[in-house]
Amino acid sequence: MRPIYNKVIGTCASVLLASCQQDIPMVSLGVDSQYRIERMRKLILRPEFTGEAYRWTMKDSGGADSTVSTEREFIFVAEKPGTYALRLDIIDAQNPVMQEVEINVDEESVAYSRYITEVYEYRPAPGQFVNIMPLYEEGDTEEDMCRKARESISGTNDIMISLGGYGGYVTFGFDHTVVNVPGQKDFKILGNAFYADANPNPSAPVSGGSCEPGIVMVSIDQNNNGLPDDEWYELAGSEYHKPETRHGFQITYTRPAADKMPTPDDNSPITDTTYILWETGDGEKGYIAKNAYHNQDYYPAWIAEDRLQFSGTRLADNAVDESGGKGSYFVLYAYEWGYVDNHPNSEEDKISFDIGWAVDSLGNPVHLPGVDFILVYTGVNQQCGWLGETSTELSRAEDLHVEDLTHYLPNP
Repeated sequence: MRPIYNKVIGTCASVLLASCQQDIPMVSLGVDSQYRIERMRKLILRPEFTGEAYRWTMKDSGGADSTVSTEREFIFVAEKPGTYALRLDIIDAQNPVMQEVEINVDEESVAYSRYITEVYEYRPAPGQFVNIMPLYEEGDTEEDMCRKARESISGTNDIMISLGGYGGYVTFGFDHTVVNVPGQKDFKILGNAFYADANPNPSAPVSGGSCEPGIVMVSIDQNNNGLPDDEWYELAGSEYHKPETRHGFQITYTRPAADKMPTPDDNSPITDTTYILWETGDGEKGYIAKNAYHNQDYYPAWIAEDRLQFSGTRLADNAVDESGGKGSYFVLYAYEWGYVDNHPNSEEDKISFDIGWAVDSLGNPVHLPGVDFILVYTGVNQQCGWLGETSTELSRAEDLHVEDLTHYLPNP
């Protein structure tokens, strides 16, 4: 069977037009032969024809055909301007179809920002910096707190927000699609991790101090509605495949009663050891403790529900009491790579992320041409004595493929 091309094949004399229209069906493939878009913008191509299989190929840098997808729908996004030659083959024994597509990619008409431009969700778990970073004010709604989070971490404002204990998260995006460039890191996220200047354990690794790792999830706006409601993929960091890492972990926090009586620890700054109850999906229980350094409510005050539930991947605890069990000197050791607030911001490569690390819910590698939404959540469920719960903080994110224009701006 010869393939159907999405082109007019031959012409009919006007006197035979009616009969020709009956003999030759007009083919509407749903994919045009030519497109023009700006770089870092998605082009979603989905043929109306169905087949037994699909193959999208594109010319590589050497001019050879390279298969870029075997799915029916293909999302094209390019980092650089240029002309890209794409070919679709719908493989079908009865009606094979081939379509060639030329995509002309232009420079953007308005320069993109390298930095966060939108926060879609801010939902922290309970923690000692919640209701402070950012500041909750009486009457604030979830929308108000999202706005405050955006004002904190967008651009180069560099105001830290806290995600609280395990599972607390923030979802943000840019004014363009972050492109997955093969062989390169694609974006970086700044936190407030640091290595300790001194450690009672002389043989301890230098990468220990205050490292509170957050897990990164990414999503592409496949339904093109501008909302983070498509499938999410985890960026598999250094701990993802280790046996001590727990996948499918679930935790529920319960808001404390207004008249709850505290149970202080008289030998430490902890003012309530049983402040906020948490329970895991496998029956483990514990508490977010309250300390004398932070007296505000630790449960997010703008959230109406009295129970908060989070689920995801739980990393192994990374804190060690280096005071020999006295509880006076906790050191939180950094994981090797792939987590937010896990290394100091000066460690450029270790705070940067590759979209190519994405895996699905079963741990299978997934190729994403780019991402529109990034979600960060606290990845450990850990109490460190008087230091309190481990909570991921962040202050900024940057697309590494967009030029930083801020240093070109004149001083006011």
